Amino acid sequence: MTYDEINKTMTTERLLLRLFRESDAETVVRLCNNYNIYKSTLTLPYPYTLDCALSWIEHHIHNFDADKSYEFAVCDRHTGTVYGAIALTNHQRYDNGEIAYWIGEEYWGKGYATEASKAILDFAFQMKHYHKVYARHFASNPASGQVIQKTGMKQEGVLIDHVKKENHYEDLVYYGIVKNEYQEI
Repeated sequence: MTYDEINKTMTTERLLLRLFRESDAETVVRLCNNYNIYKSTLTLPYPYTLDCALSWIEHHIHNFDADKSYEFAVCDRHTGTVYGAIALTNHQRYDNGEIAYWIGEEYWGKGYATEASKAILDFAFQMKHYHKVYARHFASNPASGQVIQKTGMKQEGVLIDHVKKENHYEDLVYYGIVKNEYQEI
């Protein structure tokens, strides 16, 4: 991963991770207004409207500059096509943060979430000097667990019936990795 601090971008073999722009809002709506994305994410609304996208994008630059969170569009490195999003929260008090991501359904199974997650781990440990990064997924979404495991994170536990979604309770599976473990990978 190569990080460009001035432009706030990361590049990997196939991807460009960059801040979202207002001009991305319609693409975000097209990708997020999808029931299969909604059911596998914690807070994404459904239906997903243009207002949802614009209000979400509106705070990214401020949050980035204030070191609150880092939200990147996951894009094709050459064409600029937006595939999805990846975020890293910053709990400065604890030197840790959480990775969260979504990829548009038409781009599932191509390794984009894994590649973006590895880049965001590099960013967290090398650029932001985190001690730990963690991620979580619904037990009903094992594909997300596979992505998380491919980054080297280890399962740390399961919170039983932790989230109510669509009138039933979901288990949340937690994973984490600390800096010295990550450096060994």
